[in-house]
Amino acid sequence: MEVRVLENKKDEGKLSFVIKDTTAAFVNTLRRIMVEEVPTMAVEDVEFRKNSSALYDEMIAHRLGLTPLKTDLKSYNLPEKCKCEGKGCARCQLKLTLKASKGSGIIYASELHSKDPAVKPVCPKMPIAKLLKGQSLELEATAVLGKGKVHSKWSPCIAYYKHKPSIEIGNVKNPEEIMEATHGNVFEIKNGKLEVIKDNLFKYDLAGVAEEASNGEVKVKHDNDFIFHMESWGQLSCKEILNQAIAIFNETYDELNEEIKKAK
Repeated sequence: MEVRVLENKKDEGKLSFVIKDTTAAFVNTLRRIMVEEVPTMAVEDVEFRKNSSALYDEMIAHRLGLTPLKTDLKSYNLPEKCKCEGKGCARCQLKLTLKASKGSGIIYASELHSKDPAVKPVCPKMPIAKLLKGQSLELEATAVLGKGKVHSKWSPCIAYYKHKPSIEIGNVKNPEEIMEATHGNVFEIKNGKLEVIKDNLFKYDLAGVAEEASNGEVKVKHDNDFIFHMESWGQLSCKEILNQAIAIFNETYDELNEEIKKAK
């Protein structure tokens, strides 16, 4: 197996790479672990002290739960794996407070005060509520580590993949028509002949349209290479998500191996 990075936009939280000589089963397993198994911090409980805004407590709590929080996996444990057995301690939960009283204005996620500076809202300008004159909002939220398979608020990213197409070009008599059918994203014409734009092949998947447009002179095949794309919601970097997913995969494989040995 070989991995080659195609695009790494750290500022945007996007990563694309090619995985060579593997199977769809492995790539899909990696995708599911990223989305469902890699833990992140998210608000689970909210205790309201005051709320005279136009929004119900449940609506504000829902917004807080879906507010992505920067996550430090080295400092916190999953509640079920913590020494306190999920009862609640500094190693498995974090308190965030909000106290606002404004004449008129929007309360943003940046006004959530975290007891751990490393864990804070990813998007400070995410609105929570709007307070009018005389209204106030005071609450204490509890954030814990969780997994996306339990609730999507704990999912750290979106991930997807596709086969890397292998294109064979025969005696094409209508290169201009194929160019038009694929919007100029896959092929180009050089010296009157149709050729593949290699760099664009990783970004666009319209090559299959050319098979019909060329009367079979263009053939698209798929081997064991996959193009993988992922985009982080901001709790963790793409590199952290990928490394954590691989660690979880190896741990799960070892556990399965041990269970198989016991069953023999």
